[in-house]
Amino acid sequence: MPSSRAPVRPAASRSRPGVRPTGGSPALSASEAQALREALAVRQALAARQGGTSPQAGPGRPAARTPGARKPAARKPATRKPATRKPAARKPAARKPATRKPASRKALREAAALARAARRAEKAAGRPRWSTRLGAVALSTLLLPVLTSLALPGSDTPGSRSHDLTALALTARSSLLHQADRYHRLEQVIAERRAELQRARATERAVAAQVAARQAVVGVSAAELYRAGAADRYPVPSLAGPSAGDVLLRAAATDRAHRSLQAAIGNAAHTSAALAAATEKVGAASSAVDSVAKRADAVLAETRATVADLSPAVAIRLSALGTTLVAGDQQSRNEQAMRRWQTYVHQLAVAGITPPPAAQLADPEHLPSGLSAALGTARKPIPGVAWGVLGSRPITVLPAETVAAVSNALSQLGKPYAAGTAGPKTYDCGGFTSAAWLLAGYAVPATPQSQWAAGAAVPMADLQIGDLVFSPGGHDVGIYLGNGDVLGASAGTYRVGIQNVAAGSSAVRVTLPAPAEPNAALTGVGRTGTCGAAVPAGGNNPAWGGWRNGEIPGGVLCALGVAGHKLRCDAAASYQEMSKAYAHTFGRPLCITDSYRSYAAQVEAFRTKPDLAAVPGTSVHGWGLAVDLCDGINSLGTPQANWMAANAGRFGFVHPDWAAPGGEKPEPWHWEYGYLS
Repeated sequence: MPSSRAPVRPAASRSRPGVRPTGGSPALSASEAQALREALAVRQALAARQGGTSPQAGPGRPAARTPGARKPAARKPATRKPATRKPAARKPAARKPATRKPASRKALREAAALARAARRAEKAAGRPRWSTRLGAVALSTLLLPVLTSLALPGSDTPGSRSHDLTALALTARSSLLHQADRYHRLEQVIAERRAELQRARATERAVAAQVAARQAVVGVSAAELYRAGAADRYPVPSLAGPSAGDVLLRAAATDRAHRSLQAAIGNAAHTSAALAAATEKVGAASSAVDSVAKRADAVLAETRATVADLSPAVAIRLSALGTTLVAGDQQSRNEQAMRRWQTYVHQLAVAGITPPPAAQLADPEHLPSGLSAALGTARKPIPGVAWGVLGSRPITVLPAETVAAVSNALSQLGKPYAAGTAGPKTYDCGGFTSAAWLLAGYAVPATPQSQWAAGAAVPMADLQIGDLVFSPGGHDVGIYLGNGDVLGASAGTYRVGIQNVAAGSSAVRVTLPAPAEPNAALTGVGRTGTCGAAVPAGGNNPAWGGWRNGEIPGGVLCALGVAGHKLRCDAAASYQEMSKAYAHTFGRPLCITDSYRSYAAQVEAFRTKPDLAAVPGTSVHGWGLAVDLCDGINSLGTPQANWMAANAGRFGFVHPDWAAPGGEKPEPWHWEYGYLS
């Protein structure tokens, strides 16, 4: 995998690397200002198309005019009488939207092009369109608000910059997702090139062995001819010697030996040429790997440059873009962690500190102006972070990449857990931490074990926000948030959420250089299994969450949106996608009659239908991993049943053998998430 540890940019490439002056509203960087102009242009062009005012125009406030747009021709200054104009009497609603002419064709084309580019980036990254995401942001602002008390110094009245900051955050996240998608595509190309390199090297080794073997044949043949006597090499008939027939036979044998030697020499020369060609292919394949790896490194550097320009205000808004509500006390804990993070970022802004790139915090002896070395245990500098000053006390300054990684990670709060996934809809623990740090410009492997092996280990006593924390044994990983909290995708709750740091954990810091040798594998036995799955005392498979069949708490299951039906969250997410695909074909969502079945419900079902229902405590419904469907799916040979047979596997749902035609208990309506029966 290409290195992600190279410095982002020289320190001189930023105008003010460390501290931003206090007082007034934080100045927008050039990239943020450009993103804002683009977002405003898109919204204004869309509003102009609909014949309305710009969304930025409020009561009594003229709408911002798109650059290049025509000025309204209906109003002529000469027809007004200056003496009769009374600004105080003018009402906010006096300007009618209908009197405003649409923006120029050029502006509309430019805005449409920006909108198309944004949609392509969103689609490539697997994200919903901006209009959908803006609605989600509005909902999340109501459910999990960015603190109104965290308005940055000099900000206007509440809401005046809110929409602009949301647009900037959406623009930044869209850009980061697009860059992550580019990196993933290059990763695939690198894998293909490395496979070609391995094949070329295998061919080279095989041809080299063949060359050695044929050269050995040449040596043996030549040695045999050399050791043969003159009479054997050049037999001549004589009166006292062998008969003429024997001489002819020896002559024929000698001739064959000469021809064999010449053939061996020719074969050796041919395989030597083949070896040269194979070696050349190895060189070309190796160069191809290096070329694509450099392109991937360039994408990571571009991502790090993007996050280096994010202001604290945008980082705050970014952290709450896509959060999802969860049930019970977990929601309160998630909100507390979110508020604590937003408060910290706001404090950086109050102190006039812009988080610098990680490259500028690598050397404690040479830090940006206004920052000093952060001291840890034994009063030694903590690598990768610094201290600034907030009022009369120190405040830890994290790298810009860490701020971006944590903000993006928090925006995924509440997303479902699913093994082997890395977003954007579901995650496992390693995929979650890998995805968060990729959006900050660091290529982190996808499993906890590989993340630990490749990371720069740090003492738990010097743990900092953004560090990757591994449970004992290294089977679980999350992002440290401070205050003893870890953010990760949990197989115990089947959600992205906040958990406690487990006793005996270990940690690595992503922004530090990788170790020369991989870290030794973590040992020890933790209280959880893979990605935090609970290990029950009774020995049930922790892959199913650690609860008894039919006794899974409702708060860790996910609703399907139909009559109270629920499934385990990964199964629920897949079911929703399958239902959308089904609706695309039949014009209506899947019809469902049963999903998670509690133990009490299993007892009742077994009492009323003993021939059909499973023994209580053994039903797959009791794991939240089975559904019973209707609308024709419950009958063999229907278009709906045929669609399920052809498509359900794409979404992880299977028809178990016992329920298939000819099975032990044929049930065409019964489908399970994964092979369990």
